[in-house]
Amino acid sequence: MALYFMKSHEWLNELDDNTVTIGISDYAQNELGGLVFVNLPEPGDEVTVDEPFADVESVKAVSDIYSPVSGTVLEINEELLDAPETINDAPYDAWFIKVENVTAHADLMTEEEYNAYCETLAE
Repeated sequence: MALYFMKSHEWLNELDDNTVTIGISDYAQNELGGLVFVNLPEPGDEVTVDEPFADVESVKAVSDIYSPVSGTVLEINEELLDAPETINDAPYDAWFIKVENVTAHADLMTEEEYNAYCETLAE
């Protein structure tokens, strides 16, 4: 699975030419701490590049989740609504939404570029 990342720590996985899955990175879930609530959009909602589409609540704070693409929400991961801690346990399996009819992408990094970026944050 080829993942691409935003500087705001969301990941994207292209399922085909016009559909993607979006979640948050291991770095992000680690920084947030134990997640206790997730608020997701509805199927059919529009998402826009670099705009928040969801938020997560941890024991530390509430944080917005930004979209790496513009398009239409095809599906949400309903399991996260009942078990947000799944994101902490397996952030690359715990996708938030699937988006179809993708019309634009944010500036994305490869996994290698993202890992190097995260290393600069620790300095």
